[in-house]
Amino acid sequence: MNENILNAPMEDVVQNMRDAGCSPETIHSCISSIKRGRKEELLKKLYTQRNCLLDKVHEGERQIDCLDYLVYTIAREQ
Repeated sequence: MNENILNAPMEDVVQNMRDAGCSPETIHSCISSIKRGRKEELLKKLYTQRNCLLDKVHEGERQIDCLDYLVYTIAREQ
């Protein structure tokens, strides 16, 4: 991608957002912000998406911790 995302080919931006797990609605909203030159609005939307992904990561970590504890407890009983 180009250094200046606001001037990058739109198909590159859309593909990057798809790869990042953005919904079609989020992509459409971000493209709208890009076309209107609203950088701060775009950044807010991207940070919101990032935070949603990070919440999922943290939830996965909690689930792994629970499984690790269960495995540890069962293994210790043998």
